Amino acid sequence: MNLDLTGKWAVVCGSTQGIGNASAMEMAAMGANICLVARNEKSLQEALVNLPVVKGQEHTYLVADFSNIEEVRDRATGFAEGHNVSILVNNTGGPKGGPANVAPIEEYLAAFNMHLVCNQILVQAFVEGMKKSGYGRVINIISTSVKIPLKGLGVSNTIRGAVGNWSKTLANELGAFGITVNNVLPGATATARLESIISNKANTTGATEEEVMNQMTSIVPMGRVAQPEEVANAVAFLASPAASYINGINVPVDGGRTGCL
Repeated sequence: MNLDLTGKWAVVCGSTQGIGNASAMEMAAMGANICLVARNEKSLQEALVNLPVVKGQEHTYLVADFSNIEEVRDRATGFAEGHNVSILVNNTGGPKGGPANVAPIEEYLAAFNMHLVCNQILVQAFVEGMKKSGYGRVINIISTSVKIPLKGLGVSNTIRGAVGNWSKTLANELGAFGITVNNVLPGATATARLESIISNKANTTGATEEEVMNQMTSIVPMGRVAQPEEVANAVAFLASPAASYINGINVPVDGGRTGCL
């Protein structure tokens, strides 16, 4: 099975921590050149020095705040001018929790821009290079809410669903060029995002954080949350030549929690 990414550039968003960082680490271990993307330059610099260089590859980073669409566009188009990007991992922290019916319109608009519009900008920046090389992988790290909405995450459920259908549409359009578009759907994963969700739920319900965690894991057949590296393994496989005929699908990595196939 060909898992070699030697010579390929991978742009990985939200890659200073959590699933994004674990994905960057895994693909670097497979030989890819990595471009980390996040808004905090100090965190990017710290993450950069830890990336494997098993094939003597080079790594770099872009500072971009996804709440600033034009900044994302400028950074991406500038990078595309000097680099042929083969792999794009779209990964952005989810909107804050709360019911859909009381969420301010501004929260919907901000989430739409950060999760869908910025993804579109990045794809447009890199897709021509993918077409020319005949190799492209767009991998969107979304949520299992694409399959079944999660209670208390109204804005996130809505926007994640939009990204999921955008992804399938792109997969249909780009498959003929050797470009695949797939979604990885993490379940509860040991990240800062999960810590925030647990803390917020504990504050609103009066339960302890340990009780909230136990409730979460009780509905997972494997009885635990995922580690970021376990989700990153799915991302890295989809980025590889071995996944050349896997296109337009959702891949839940949730320990079996989602109640449908």
